[in-house]
Amino acid sequence: MNCGALCTAELPDSVLLFLCHGALAMLDWKNGSMGENGEKLLLDIASVLLSLSSELKESSVATSLSRILAIWTNSALAALVSGSPDLKIKLNGNSDITGKLLEYIYTHWDHPLDAIRHQTKLIFKNLLRIHQTTIAGSNGKSDPFFARLIKHLLSLDWHVKGKYASLGCLVECVGTENILQLDRTIPVQILDVMNDQSLAPYASDLLEAMFTNHKAHFTLSFQEGTWIDQWHDLWVSPLLVILCEGNHDQTTYIIDYYLPKLLKCNPDSLSYMIRILQASADANLGSCSTRGALGALMACLRTARAHGHLELSNILSSGLVSTECIKQGLVHQHNQVCIDALGLLCETHRTTEIVSLEEMQLTQFFMMYNLNSQSPSVRQQIVSLLRKLFCRIHESSQVLYKMEQNKTKQVLVENSTHMPPLRILQQYKDFMSSLCTRLFGVLFPGSSHPTRFSALSILESIAEIFSAPKGQAQVFQLDQEMDSARVHTLIQCFASTFEEVKILAFRLLMKLRDVALNLQDSENLDLLFQAAMDLSTSTKPYDCVTASYLLNFLVYHEGLQNSCLGKWLEHNPQMDENTSVSTVEKNTLAVMKLLLVNVEEEILQAKKCLLQAAASFPMYGRVHCITGALKQLPFNNLTLVSEWKEMVTRLILMSYSLSAVVSPVVQSSSPEGLIPMDSDPESAGRLQMILHEIQPQDTNDYFMQAKILKEHCKEESEKLDQRPTKSICTEMRGKDRSMKEVSLLLGTLCKLLPSQTTSEPSDALITVEQVKNIGDYFKHHLLQSRHRGAFELAYAGFVQLTEILSRCNSESLHKMPEQWLSYVLEEIKSCDPSSTLCATRRSAGIPFYIQALLASEPKKSKTDLLKMTMKELISLAAPLNESLSVIPQVHALNILRALYRDTRLGENIVPYVADGIKASILGFMSPVWAVRNSSTLLFSALITRIFGVKRGKDENSKKNRMTGREFFSRFPSLYPFLLKQLEVVTNSLNSEAEELKIHPSLFLLLLILGRLYPSPMDGSHSALSTAPFQIFCYSLCLRFGSLIKKSGLWWVRRNVFEKSLAICVKASVQ
Repeated sequence: MNCGALCTAELPDSVLLFLCHGALAMLDWKNGSMGENGEKLLLDIASVLLSLSSELKESSVATSLSRILAIWTNSALAALVSGSPDLKIKLNGNSDITGKLLEYIYTHWDHPLDAIRHQTKLIFKNLLRIHQTTIAGSNGKSDPFFARLIKHLLSLDWHVKGKYASLGCLVECVGTENILQLDRTIPVQILDVMNDQSLAPYASDLLEAMFTNHKAHFTLSFQEGTWIDQWHDLWVSPLLVILCEGNHDQTTYIIDYYLPKLLKCNPDSLSYMIRILQASADANLGSCSTRGALGALMACLRTARAHGHLELSNILSSGLVSTECIKQGLVHQHNQVCIDALGLLCETHRTTEIVSLEEMQLTQFFMMYNLNSQSPSVRQQIVSLLRKLFCRIHESSQVLYKMEQNKTKQVLVENSTHMPPLRILQQYKDFMSSLCTRLFGVLFPGSSHPTRFSALSILESIAEIFSAPKGQAQVFQLDQEMDSARVHTLIQCFASTFEEVKILAFRLLMKLRDVALNLQDSENLDLLFQAAMDLSTSTKPYDCVTASYLLNFLVYHEGLQNSCLGKWLEHNPQMDENTSVSTVEKNTLAVMKLLLVNVEEEILQAKKCLLQAAASFPMYGRVHCITGALKQLPFNNLTLVSEWKEMVTRLILMSYSLSAVVSPVVQSSSPEGLIPMDSDPESAGRLQMILHEIQPQDTNDYFMQAKILKEHCKEESEKLDQRPTKSICTEMRGKDRSMKEVSLLLGTLCKLLPSQTTSEPSDALITVEQVKNIGDYFKHHLLQSRHRGAFELAYAGFVQLTEILSRCNSESLHKMPEQWLSYVLEEIKSCDPSSTLCATRRSAGIPFYIQALLASEPKKSKTDLLKMTMKELISLAAPLNESLSVIPQVHALNILRALYRDTRLGENIVPYVADGIKASILGFMSPVWAVRNSSTLLFSALITRIFGVKRGKDENSKKNRMTGREFFSRFPSLYPFLLKQLEVVTNSLNSEAEELKIHPSLFLLLLILGRLYPSPMDGSHSALSTAPFQIFCYSLCLRFGSLIKKSGLWWVRRNVFEKSLAICVKASVQ
């Protein structure tokens, strides 16, 4: 093809985009070297890019477009320096190109992708610079273009994130003072917005730009010292008022985002803050809901010290803040005041700063009253701050050791610390030792969960920070403080009903395992092992977790086999022959074999009587212990490879056997279970059928013969008194957990497959064929199970498998997700009456199955599976002829709902949102209830996906809303669709029929339109104007206003009327 044909050919949009990119990158736009034709080319490129912005919606391409537009603005700036007067006219603020660029900016400044928002800000900033260049020589501060932009931006609501960045760019052009002349309350308005975490960073950036520019303006315009009071009144005083009386969220975000920037700009403002707050601290101590002046003072002091603007020793010695004042803060009834006071002690600008005796004493005072905090966030902050203090002690102690060794600098040390280094080190050691004594003291049996969590977390930090390599001087070591009583205290924490306490205790014991294991004698080891084995078959679910952590701790003990596994080892003498095998590997293999033998015996018993197994020896505990042992084993460094291969094979077979025993329950048509309370023969017959279905292998008379309770209550009462009264619900709980543990075990076993191999490796513990069989197992149970607990738990293991397959470079395994996906989609489309897929229960496990397959697809790939799946599902979700089955449509709607809700799919799912909205609205008009129900659920998921989770109750709030321009720019195909549907609805209401019928899709349409609002930035020439929708809404208001009281369903008409009226009122106000 010659160049002429290439230029006249119809090029795809993506080709046009990157041709423009190439021209901008490769051509020299500086110094006017391109001439008049170059200027024309520059303007043509802008027109092409702006036209493409309405066509290219895929996230990666849209990101590229925004970046290329930013490059164009840089090229335009370079060309303007030596450009012609005509170019300046065509690029100034009143030109068409600038207007279209502003349209692009207003549409994309709140885009979900960070990259596009960042590029949009850069485009706006360059656009202002372009206009400044075109008006060089005139007064930019009074320029009409800037004045119009400021007016428009200030008229927007403060919830629009793009407003902050745009105003920040304008501050650089026109100055803060010119903006404040329009409204002096802007700083207060911005501070009021900072109770929303999503807006706080944007608001603080704008405030920083404004008060920094304002300070520079005052410095140049007035003499030093004459302007500071005015600056404080504008930027500091509103801050102090909010810190004293504001709500928790607002004060927290202001302290985190705004206060550090303010002190960085003007550190001298700290003395002003302290003076104002000290004056009212005694009178305004605060409450449980407000910080008061004391809390505000603690926050300011903490922030100042953390950023290097304050020395604690200086303010204490000078009496500016007293020790008693800090103590008041440490025990304040407002949690965050306590945290700020502790932060004042722990956070410093230098990690090697010496910890003073006063700081250590105040920290001990804090620990006396705050370890049992009921707030998880407060506990986490306490641990984090104390960790910083421990790091200071560790780092400064290393400096002190070096100084002590260097005798020539002894004088410098004494002058800098006023105390010999050895004395400081001894204070450190005494402080840490007393701290550990207090922490172990609160871990007594029966102590509260918050206290245990705090104490164990702090002890773990101590063990981690003060674990120095051999030969390095260490001021404190936790293992030197350990004795048998403290080890026993940690082991007792395994009995807690909270798993996070078990995890913390286990991690701490692992850090101290050399000392902890040496303190265990053979008798104690026997007792602990026997307790673990007993707990593994407990009917209390948390007991098996205790058993797992206990066994994982005991396998590190060298004497475990001789003292606890002797009976088992008599039949396996080969275990002790290989002395090169690590203790952990030998013990883990022995324990797992013992557990496996027990599970296999219990499975045989369960086949005879499943109810008795659930009541007496639930099997999920043993499987949980096996999975826990597998997870901590280093499979890349095993010696007994052949034994482990045999173990893996037996584990897989055991999993299949256990699943076969319990699956009839969870796959039953009545999986939640029933309690036999029926009192008539017909109900008893139905019950007997269900009991037979869920217990096909059970010989217990309780399940084989359903009783009529009225006739048999007397003669059976004695038998029932002698038998355990376990209901089928109790059995269901055990079967659910068994399925969960089997799924997690199989998922863990799949991780043993090497990912970087194309052939069958000889040392692989699991074969490719076994992995395929496990995949088929998960497919069967996810697609067959009807109990939500069952397929949710199988999903957890299946996700592990799909992640392994997506990373494996074996072609046969890598293609398996695609094959499974194609199979299930074909079965959904087939409408086969013999299909076992569940069409009720929101399609049961089918959405989970497809979610796992799609979410495991590599994020950097082309997402071909997602594209193929969405295309198939959207076509199936479309309304069908009445003669065809609606089951595929129901499945498609349910699966789409799950995919739109899955955050792991990210922005890759956004291009299909518009089609999902269409399918849900059209499906809502179906005469079949199942389709309408699934469509409603899909619509709800899509509204949340588009507008975000609604957290407030204010119906008039503009949070979780967007302008009509932004909505229809993101989903342009919805504009004609919604308009057409609204027209159909309006025409049906305006018909002359005797009976007025509300169109099914009306309320869905109004729900979408009710979340849109006109923007002051909307131009009258916009092709996506909301005006046509407003006309139909006015018509609806008039129609319903006269019909509200004419029907028994008047509340429905009133609801629709209110929605329509609200849309019209918003449009009128704007």
